[in-house]
Amino acid sequence: MSCFEIIDPAFGTFVLGNAPVKKLATGFDWVEGPVWFGDAQCLLFSDIPNNKIMRWSPEQGISVFRAPSNYANGHTRDRQGRLISCEHGTRRVTRTEYDGSITVIADRFNGKPLNSPNDVVVKSDGTIWFSDPHYGIMTNYEGFAAEQENPCVVYRVTPETAAIEVMIDDMNCPNGLAFSPDESLLYVADTGRMHGSDPQHIRVYDCASTGRPKGGRVFHKIDPGVADGIRVDSEGNLWSSAADGVHCLAPDGHLMGKILVPELVSNICFGGRAKHELYITATTSLYRVTLNRKGNQTP
Repeated sequence: MSCFEIIDPAFGTFVLGNAPVKKLATGFDWVEGPVWFGDAQCLLFSDIPNNKIMRWSPEQGISVFRAPSNYANGHTRDRQGRLISCEHGTRRVTRTEYDGSITVIADRFNGKPLNSPNDVVVKSDGTIWFSDPHYGIMTNYEGFAAEQENPCVVYRVTPETAAIEVMIDDMNCPNGLAFSPDESLLYVADTGRMHGSDPQHIRVYDCASTGRPKGGRVFHKIDPGVADGIRVDSEGNLWSSAADGVHCLAPDGHLMGKILVPELVSNICFGGRAKHELYITATTSLYRVTLNRKGNQTP
């Protein structure tokens, strides 16, 4: 059985028929937030309910990078290569310094605790953008049940000044984030409040010269499932998690094809020596597939 479903013939050039979806590790509870460290040739990702950040490398396989992790979820790297993490348990965004110490980037807005920072990206100007839905405080499974005191929005932090600003406030529960290669567009997954009839789709925003998003509009609705983690490749195609695997969307929003995965996918990232490997976190397991594409992630 093929690991790929080709809908647009162009997607056939993105995938390699002799490069299967490979399971690298399993036995976790709910994995999320993969981030590739090319200088260390390893991948970090979260096993949220077990309060750990895991490490995988081709040479050493799987190991624990940090425990406890404060129920960390999403991760990225800043322009200096440092780890930026979203923590449910402490309701904050942190930076891991070169010496291993932790710096708090954001933990409050308007004097009130954040909800549960979920996903994070760093723009070329060094600003840190993160989504703050309430999933991590809804129950004790991925953090600690608590009262929601701030709305579910997307924030921008300027590290030099510690200024935190609301960038997007027209979503029910913003989740995954990704900029287009030229940073003129910001894609945001809205996964809704998990009840009722909330819209669940990917929206795209124009980023003006000031960098402030505007003109949000529906880009695509994932089916089956919802978009959670999203990434953009070097040519502007958007790759999204879905219930049946990973969906590849063209810059105009149409579905090009699917990478089929036997578990519910939560998040993805590009990595490997040429950023041509797609790492996939899916429920209890970590997967990898080699593509004829290159990720847009930096550094």
